[in-house]
Amino acid sequence: MIVRISTEGQYRMAERQLPRLQELDAEVVAAAESKDAALFERQFAELLDFVRTGEVLDDAHLGPSDAILPPPGSSLAEATSEFSTEGLIPT
Repeated sequence: MIVRISTEGQYRMAERQLPRLQELDAEVVAAAESKDAALFERQFAELLDFVRTGEVLDDAHLGPSDAILPPPGSSLAEATSEFSTEGLIPT
């Protein structure tokens, strides 16, 4: 799976990483739905940090992303429009 962090780059996530990626995505969505800005910021930072453990793809890579995350530093209000009840990471 290829995940793009907006304004940053693309990362290839290994198959073994997908369960944790989906778990973190669900936690971010739950934090966004609770409207708890501090919790959202912590959970979103953890999700971004985890995505960054994936293989960094070269800027020349032109393949599509399977998921696109809001840029780092996005506020709860900014990111809420990007999340659905199903999250950002396809299952």
